[in-house]
Amino acid sequence: MGMNKCTLAIFCLFLLFAERSFAETILVIQSYHIGYPWDKSYIEGLESELGGKHKIERFEMNTKRIPKSQYQDKANEAWNYYNQVKPDLVILGDDNAMSYLGKKINDAGTPVVFLGVNGNPRELGIDKMEHVTGVLERPLFKRSISEIRRIMGGELGKALILFDSGNTSSTAVAEAFNGKMSSKAAGVTVDIKQVGTEQEWKDVILHSKDNGYNAVIIGLYQTLVDDEQKSVDAEEILAWTSANTPIPSFAFWDFSVGANKAIGGLVLFGKTQGEEAGKIALRILAGDKPNMINPMVGEKGRYLFSKSEVTRWKIQLPGDLLEKAEWVD
Repeated sequence: MGMNKCTLAIFCLFLLFAERSFAETILVIQSYHIGYPWDKSYIEGLESELGGKHKIERFEMNTKRIPKSQYQDKANEAWNYYNQVKPDLVILGDDNAMSYLGKKINDAGTPVVFLGVNGNPRELGIDKMEHVTGVLERPLFKRSISEIRRIMGGELGKALILFDSGNTSSTAVAEAFNGKMSSKAAGVTVDIKQVGTEQEWKDVILHSKDNGYNAVIIGLYQTLVDDEQKSVDAEEILAWTSANTPIPSFAFWDFSVGANKAIGGLVLFGKTQGEEAGKIALRILAGDKPNMINPMVGEKGRYLFSKSEVTRWKIQLPGDLLEKAEWVD
């Protein structure tokens, strides 16, 4: 009997410690959805830092696939879920989640770590939020153009950067080019176009060479809609672009690179944003105050290329890039 009581006590202690080890709940509010490669990648990064240590809940705002008129309703749903979960810390993925929920959750007193935010921290009011810090996303537009010029043999007179018309695209363009839709970068004339529909996207690609462009750099394309205003499959748009572009296509993000996709370039990875945000979250859960941790700019980018696309376009990478390059196929 004494042994049974001892065993029961040990078992109860085990349950107590097991419960405590997962006592802290982290709520990840995604601007988009888990099927979106960027989200899938940064969730993987978050789980590599936090998985097994804390309970992770997720809410998807799905703003790549719903009209802007529904964003506030989704934010309200996220807020209700936050109140249901009562997390110890919230991670906000990307600009829409931060814009709609950052201040509200900060005012409720819950620590917030953001990631993938393209907007200006001051304009978002982050500097006035006591409980908020995180990882800024800064696409490497100008450096990428410089490297693409080298890849093209030093001759890149005119390049096109093509985006959808979503909030993230508009924010990224505003931050990188001060809202200018035409500029010079690394001696290259760069035009930026934002389009809202599948047909507009296809028209721009098909006429790109006729309009004097030597290369197109694929930005974001996930909010494009068809003639019936329905969301277009992003992978299909990327495959169509690869098959029909009359000029080489490069990319700013890793998920756009691969066979039947873009050639590659100096790109950002969602996974590293998740890893960096996860490390900040662990610091806060260990006792550091968010307002003592300055927001950081994420990884400076890596060289990622598709072997099949490089071969197809008969591209010769400069020797130093060849040494640094990672390959997806």
